[in-house]
Amino acid sequence: MLIIPAENAVNWKRPPLVTLGLMLACLLVFLFYQGGDSRKIEQAVEQYLSQDLQELEAPVYEDYLQRQIQFRGEEERVYDLQEFQQLREENAEFWVAISLMMDREFYHYLLENRDIHWAPAERAYWLEHRTAIEQEFISQLSAQQLGLVPADLKPYTLITYQFLHGGWGHIIGNLLFLFLLGFTVEKALGPGRFLMAYLLCGAISGLVFTAFSSGSPLPLVGASGSISGLMGMYVAIYGLQKIRFFFFLGVYFNYFRAPALAMLPVWLGKEIYDYWFAGATGVAYMAHAGGLVAGAGLVWLFGRSWLHVREEFFEPEESEQDARFTTSYAQAMASLGRMEFDLARRQFEALRQHYPDRPILLKHLYQLAKLRPDLPEYRDRTRELMEDALSRRQPEQMVEVWEEYLGKGEHHQPLAAEDHNRVLFTSLKQQNFKAAEKAFERLRATGDELLTSEACRLLVSEFEKRQMEPKARHYRQLLT
Repeated sequence: MLIIPAENAVNWKRPPLVTLGLMLACLLVFLFYQGGDSRKIEQAVEQYLSQDLQELEAPVYEDYLQRQIQFRGEEERVYDLQEFQQLREENAEFWVAISLMMDREFYHYLLENRDIHWAPAERAYWLEHRTAIEQEFISQLSAQQLGLVPADLKPYTLITYQFLHGGWGHIIGNLLFLFLLGFTVEKALGPGRFLMAYLLCGAISGLVFTAFSSGSPLPLVGASGSISGLMGMYVAIYGLQKIRFFFFLGVYFNYFRAPALAMLPVWLGKEIYDYWFAGATGVAYMAHAGGLVAGAGLVWLFGRSWLHVREEFFEPEESEQDARFTTSYAQAMASLGRMEFDLARRQFEALRQHYPDRPILLKHLYQLAKLRPDLPEYRDRTRELMEDALSRRQPEQMVEVWEEYLGKGEHHQPLAAEDHNRVLFTSLKQQNFKAAEKAFERLRATGDELLTSEACRLLVSEFEKRQMEPKARHYRQLLT
């Protein structure tokens, strides 16, 4: 059974860059760093078989498996024993060698019990050649170099093991879940804190695995502990809020809604149950459990400080925002239709607070303010609309708004010298000399001598460039 949260959709306008970067890092490590492992293993097998080490180890391995079954109750090893015996009967020497060399617990068993199984000459021969293979090939494998080995824990491997994987199925599955969970948690925490929390969950997951596998020589690799941390963070962020979950059971799949935190004990209980009863599946169940607890714990402990959720995370998605805008906009337009102008003004102002990037709202507020050209609000809305038109690279609209204000509101609430100066510069860029000269006259009337003289020099320069000498001479005379 598979249950994963599926509350959000990806916003590709703001892509989850850290999540995608982590996925790319795992893939590059797998392809270009771990890609050399197969060649090392082939060389190790070649040397192992050439020295007939399988003749020494194979009988001991069968005895070792039988002891595991009889005295340690590891019934799942019955299948390992049967498979190994079948490989020997079929003379599948390559896979026999792989089974013997890659069982790290068996290798350590041989080191501790070689005096029991072999005569002195055989022991010396085995130790010399097997040690050479270990040092030259096996110890150079990626899992041995950067994987997390509980029997030989190195601090840096708490991070590096998160970027290694055991095969294509392993990495594809992990990358899929990393994406499905990562983009939501990254959106909630922000890129920097998300990366720190992700790596920290992986490190804690590795420590939990080490605690439950103390002394084991088997290396842990994979991002599943970190991804379990994302699952814990995901549900802790939403708390008791009901969210959508996707589940897959056999061939049936569907969605259901439930309080987010309700799934944490379900996931945790499943990992602990599998740890005790699923047998030797090769899955690091306690690493998963440690990641879940770490992720949820970090949000609970630091959710009000460095790991707080960004406010915009809980804002509705664009589709929902559009639906809300459409409803509220229709209500404001209905107020306009009933000529309830004060109510309509309040409704448009409220809409603009929530949707400041929608220019249509400013235009409506401008038209409402124009009903009373004697009030300062009309001048203020005019300035806003002029600035908005300029920011949207619509100079013609800016000049139109300015000219309209000159006819309706200038004699009530005059514009400032800076407003006319901005229109002058914009008009000259558009080669609208008529509007530029008109703006100069308005600027001159404000009495701002500094801006007036600078504007006059600019007009002289522009007219001289275009060989319009009468105009240039006129403005030179104004300067003197």
